[in-house]
Amino acid sequence: MMEAIFQQLTTLQATSRPFALATVVRSEKPTSAHPGDRAVIHADGTLEGWIGGSCAQPVVVREALKAISDGQPRLIGLMGEGVDQAREGVIAYPMSCHSGGTLEIFIEPFLPPPTLAIVGQTPIARALANIGASAAFQIAWHEQPELEPQLFHSGSYVIIATQGGDEAALLAALCSPAQYIGLVASRQRAAALVAYLRDSGIEETALQRLKAPAGLDIGATTPDEIALSILAEVVQVQRCGRWAEAPSAPVETVPVALRRQPAIAIDPVCGMEVAVSAAQHTAVHADTTYYFCCPGCRGRFVKNPLKFLEQEAN
Repeated sequence: MMEAIFQQLTTLQATSRPFALATVVRSEKPTSAHPGDRAVIHADGTLEGWIGGSCAQPVVVREALKAISDGQPRLIGLMGEGVDQAREGVIAYPMSCHSGGTLEIFIEPFLPPPTLAIVGQTPIARALANIGASAAFQIAWHEQPELEPQLFHSGSYVIIATQGGDEAALLAALCSPAQYIGLVASRQRAAALVAYLRDSGIEETALQRLKAPAGLDIGATTPDEIALSILAEVVQVQRCGRWAEAPSAPVETVPVALRRQPAIAIDPVCGMEVAVSAAQHTAVHADTTYYFCCPGCRGRFVKNPLKFLEQEAN
């Protein structure tokens, strides 16, 4: 039994699946469990092993799921009649079995390291991978933005740092159960992307999960500083459950001078700068090619080009 439990622990840790280990540390007859008996409780509530019968198992599963949720170990006691239940450090429950007896069970959660899912090949993405690894995050670096939601799980903290062509990655992240979704973009670009996502049918509750621009407002300008501000916000979400709302929008992207993009066009819909050589969304009107930051801006322009050209002229 012991060997099978330890083998199972090794397998579960290798697959990065959360679970809890329950160990009987003390028992008083006539309980059927003995000190050293162990059981593994999975995140779906299934129990494998032995820590007592039907009186103990529901309580252990309930407390184990709490431990998986909050990451804190606990010592529980199933106290028989006449046993002092006010012991410090013990979460006490009455022993419900008619046979009586007392059990004390230590429950320890085993949680996989959080995953920092980085999308993009930019200097900010590289900096995030470096400092994220030093902060004990498991790094999942996706250089291409064409992704599927299955790549992001409930322990993922997704940072999209493509700085262009990020619509597909955003859609995938918002359709996943990721803990955090941050976008490296200027405020103007972020607003245009949110409008595009809304037009694509993404619900408002999903859009509220997106932090754009990503990062705490620390006045960051260089790629390393921006990466630091984003990681600090990820830790804030990890510890507190959600980022703190700031009176002003957080971090900006790298200034245009640092991006070193050659020919630049202006998106006539949102006013964003678009690198001509890398533009993915274009439209031709009156023999002139116009460049757009996202499909949403292009779609609005195609529907009524004169409206936006008049605004640009004014």
